[in-house]
Order: sequence, then structure tokens, then C-alpha cells
Amino acid sequence: MPQIELREEAEEIADEPAIMRATLEALPDGMLATDEKGRIITLNASLAEMWRKSQHLIKSGDIHKFQMWIAEQLKNPERYLARIVEIEASNGASVDLLELRDGKCIEQYSNVISIEQRIAGRVWRFRHVAMEADLIARRLAAIVDNSDDAIIGKDLNSIITSWNKSAERLFGYSAEEMIGTSVMRLIPPDLQWQEQDILARLRRGERYDHFETVRVAKDGRKLDVSLTISPIKDARGTIIGASKIARDITDRKLAERALNEARKMAEIANTERERLLESERAARSEAERANRMKDEFLATLSHELRTPLNAVLGWATALRIGRPKTEDLAEGLETIERNVRVQAQLIDDLLDMSRIISGNVRLDVQRIDLPAIVAASVETVRASAVAKGVRLQVVLDPLSAPVSGDPNRLQQVFWNLLSNAIKFTPKDGRVQVLLERVNSHLEVSVIDTGEGIAPEFLPFIFDRFKQADPSTTRRHHGLGLGLAIVKQLVELHGGGVRAKSGGLGKGATFIVNLPLMVLHPPQDSWQREHPRSKPLDVPPLPAISLSNVAVLVVDDEPDARVVLKRLLESAKASVYLAQSAEDAMQQLLSKPIEVLICDIGMPVEDGYSLIRRIRALDRRDKSEVAAVALTAYARPKDRTEAIRAGFQNHLPKPVEPAELLAVVHSLANPRAKRP
Repeated sequence: MPQIELREEAEEIADEPAIMRATLEALPDGMLATDEKGRIITLNASLAEMWRKSQHLIKSGDIHKFQMWIAEQLKNPERYLARIVEIEASNGASVDLLELRDGKCIEQYSNVISIEQRIAGRVWRFRHVAMEADLIARRLAAIVDNSDDAIIGKDLNSIITSWNKSAERLFGYSAEEMIGTSVMRLIPPDLQWQEQDILARLRRGERYDHFETVRVAKDGRKLDVSLTISPIKDARGTIIGASKIARDITDRKLAERALNEARKMAEIANTERERLLESERAARSEAERANRMKDEFLATLSHELRTPLNAVLGWATALRIGRPKTEDLAEGLETIERNVRVQAQLIDDLLDMSRIISGNVRLDVQRIDLPAIVAASVETVRASAVAKGVRLQVVLDPLSAPVSGDPNRLQQVFWNLLSNAIKFTPKDGRVQVLLERVNSHLEVSVIDTGEGIAPEFLPFIFDRFKQADPSTTRRHHGLGLGLAIVKQLVELHGGGVRAKSGGLGKGATFIVNLPLMVLHPPQDSWQREHPRSKPLDVPPLPAISLSNVAVLVVDDEPDARVVLKRLLESAKASVYLAQSAEDAMQQLLSKPIEVLICDIGMPVEDGYSLIRRIRALDRRDKSEVAAVALTAYARPKDRTEAIRAGFQNHLPKPVEPAELLAVVHSLANPRAKRP
């Protein structure tokens, strides 16, 4: 008997889950239960049907995914999701009314599941709310009538069908006066076109949100209003009219207008203040730029004039003393001549620019054959191109017509452009010269495959004293006057010049165009002959011996290196030569150098950087080498910079040989080596 009772009790226990599932499925309410981690453990068919989602998909996810699905169907999903966070944080029961997008309402209930005073999950119940149509209508009518905003109904013919109390307060018309009449009586004559636009959008099912416009009250006052206009649909979804919510924004508009007026006045005052400040900044910046340009030009001018003078003076002194060999005499005279020509060209450029600025350029205008001028210019630079390994290609149009101009000045133009092209084109590069007739002009193009021009510098390429690299590490010499002179001379001939480049490393093209006839050549102008200074007496060389003194000369100019070598060797010094900072560093570390003579303006790395690197060496016998800066940068600030960088002395080019030997002899004294 006890065994039979136990078996029956076990069968009853086994049937309980089935009974509970059947009970759950029989409920009309949607039911769902989760565990303490929010995982769905059970739900019924009513829930899946209510929310139009299969039981399998609901149960396969967690409660939060299902709640996101619910939120997508509600009018206010953000408020619902925020409410869920509150419910889960409270650990208590909850009751909420959910409003769906289709107008239906669902009640949501939830309770915590507790097992032995431990929260084991939560059960959720959902129930459809059936509200009587007249109750809904009364509620809506009460809401509309008590709204602070004017709410107006109209049909698609603009006839007013409803008019609440706020509309009466805003516009001054009673409901009896307005219902059955056209809404056009509220719209000013100049804005009546808006109604047709509104109706067109309503028929397309669109709505207006916060449309700001002007309407007219009963007493004729114009009111600033904000309109929200929504289409009204019947049970079949057909648009039959519109609901307008009008809010009076007259006070806000008045405040906005006053604020805008104040802002305009403030903006005018600020604009004037900014204009004055900008004008002051521009004037200050221009003054600073002019001072910088002046300083840079003076430094460059000093460098460019002193560099050839240094070689001339050095060789002249070396040839004057002793009995130079024939080959030494030839080399020295050639160097002197070459550097004199360089300096003469610099002086000519300065004088040409001075004449151009003052308007005293003399043009010997005559009928000329431009191809012959171009060909002659090419021949003057051919030797330089061959020496550098640059190919010259010339294409001249044989049918080009003659032009009027100064042959010497035009040859100067083309020589300048060709010299620049060769200077900036590396070995195995190419320079092309093309002459062709274009309409009523002749065009001469000088095209190179050289270094190119940076886009940011291209607009300033023809400015006076302007150089792409004015630093002490620049690789090309010059004053930055050549292209400015070219531009001025071409324009004096009634033509023009322009430059093109694809950028750095992509070559450059300079195009000169000259008219076939210059109608009014300028008259010759009187030129004053510039006085020449008398040569100074050459000081005698001191009886200084530099025997057993090892000197390292660092200069990127070959002529400067050679002349210094000969001068120092005449005093019995041991001389080593370096053409760059890197070469100098290698020789300093490998040879017993006692005195360093270093140029400042060198490509890649200048003399300032080199001496700083030397002073930072951890070998005292190298870091404390005696050093003198021998440079064409000869301003007081350049001397200060040299001493601060680590040089013991600063000598400007061209240097007097006697002074150089005396300085080297002094630096070779061990007491003078420490910087």
C-alpha cells in the first residue's frame, strides 16, 4: 500500500509542468518570464501573437532584445526604454500603459520572482486595452479644448471644421464666426500663396513642423505664429483634412529682432575693431617682413660679393709672393678672372635693378631677328652645359617674323633664363629652347628637367630679392635679382614672361612672349658713369711660420679651398681640405687636426651645425680643436652667432692673408684652443 501511494504521488508531480504549460497557453494575456540574468525562460503564444514575433525568435534572445522590438512599435520608444531601466533598478512591481504607433494601447505589468528570499527573475504580462470610441473622443476633445495652443481643423478646401478656445483667444474670432468659413481670412494677402503649398503637401501625406509665418487677427493685428500642420485621415486611411496647431511667437520674434539688431550693431563695431586691428597687424607684419627681407638681402649680398673676392685676393697674394710655377700662374689667373666675372655680373644685376626701379633703363631699339638672338644666347652657355653634363636642345621656327627691341637686353634675358636652367638642372638632365609664333607674338620657352619650383613659391618667382632658399645651407648662389630683371626687361619690350612647374623635382618652364612690333620704343636716357674706387695698397705678409701645424679647411667652393691651401702652405702648414661638413667630421676624427678653418654657408649642413657637433664630441682632443669661421656672412650678428656656436674667431671674406695667418698662428697656441 505505501508503494502504490508513492507511485501515484510521483505521477502527480510529473504532471504538474504539463498542467502549468497548458494553463499558461490558455491565458489571453501575453506572458513572459526571465531568470535573474535577463534570459527568457518561458512565454506563451498570446505574447508572440500580440507582438507579431515567433515564440522561437523571442525565446532565442534575452529580454533586452525583445524590449527593443517592443520599443520600435511604440510612439515614444525612448521614454519606454528609460522606463525599463527604472523598473529593473527598482526590484519591485510595475504597471505601465504602452501607446502603439497605430493608436492601440497595451497594459504592461511586471513582478519580481523570489525563491527563498532570493530574486530569481521577473514575470511580464501584457494586456490589450479596449477603450470606447466616445470615451476616446471626449478625452481628445477635452485635450484640444484646453490646450494652450490654437488648434484648428479644416478640410481640403480650406474650410474650417473645428476651432478651440485658444484659437478664439489668439485670433479674436469665436467658433461660430469661423467654422464653415475659409481659413484664408486669417492669411495676409501677400502670403495667401502659402495655403496652396500647404494643401499640396497635405494631399501627399506630408506635414509641416514649426512652420513660422504671419497671420491676421480679427482686429487687423499681424501675429507671428509657429504652425504645425498634420493630415487627418478617415478609417480607410484617406486624407480628408488637416489639423493646425498655431502658437503665438510674436513676443519671441520681437525679442529676436531686438537681439538681432543688437548683434548687428555689435558685429559692426567688432568688424570695425577687427579691421583696425588687422590693419595694424598688417602694417606691423609688412614692416617686419621688409626688415627681414632687408637683412636677408644684405646678408646674401655680402656673401655673394665677398665669396669671389676671397678667391681673387687669395690668389693675387699667393702669386705676388715667391716665384709661382707656370701652371700655378695659369690656374691662379683663371680663378681670378672667373671670380671677377662672377662679381661683375652681380654688380651689373644690382645696377640694372636700380635703373629699372628709377626708370633710367636705356634701350637701343632696332629691328632684330629673334632666332639669331636666341641662338647667340644658347652659344654663350653651351660650354657651361657641356661642363655640367646637361644636354641643350634648340628648336627655332624659321618662319618667325622680326621684332623690335634691344638685342643686347634681349640676349641678357635669354642668357639669364638659360643660365638658371643649367644651374638648377642636374647632370644628365636636359634644357630645351623652343621659339615659335603664336598669333601676333613670338614665344620663347626655356624648359628644364631640373629641381622644379615649389607651388607656394611659384607666385613670387619674379619678385626682387626673393629666393626659395635664403638660408645658410642653400646650394645655389645669387642675389635673387635675375628673374626680376628678366620680367622688367621683357615688359619694357611690351611683352610678358611666366613660369610653370609641376612642383619640386619636376622641372620648370619659363615662357617669354614678345609682340611682333613695338610701336613706341622709349628714348635713350642719360646714364651717369659710376665712379670706381681706387685699389687699396696690398699689405705685406708677416713672417709667420706654421710648420708642424695641421689645418683643416672646410668650404664648398673649390676655388676658396685651393687658395687657402696655397696660402697656408706658403707658411709651411700641413693643410687638409674638406668640401662638406660630413667630410670635415670624418677627417677631423681620423687626422691630427690642430686648427679648423670653416665656411658657414654650405649645402646640407652649415658651419654652425658642424661646430656644434664637434663641441659635443666625447673626445677632448677633438672637441676642443681651435676653430675660426671664415665666411662671406659678415654682419655683426653673424659674428655673434659664430662665437655662440663654438668658434673662437670670425673672419669675413675676402680675408686679408696676413690676418688669416696671424689668427691661425694664434689659434695654434695651446692656450687659445679651448673655446
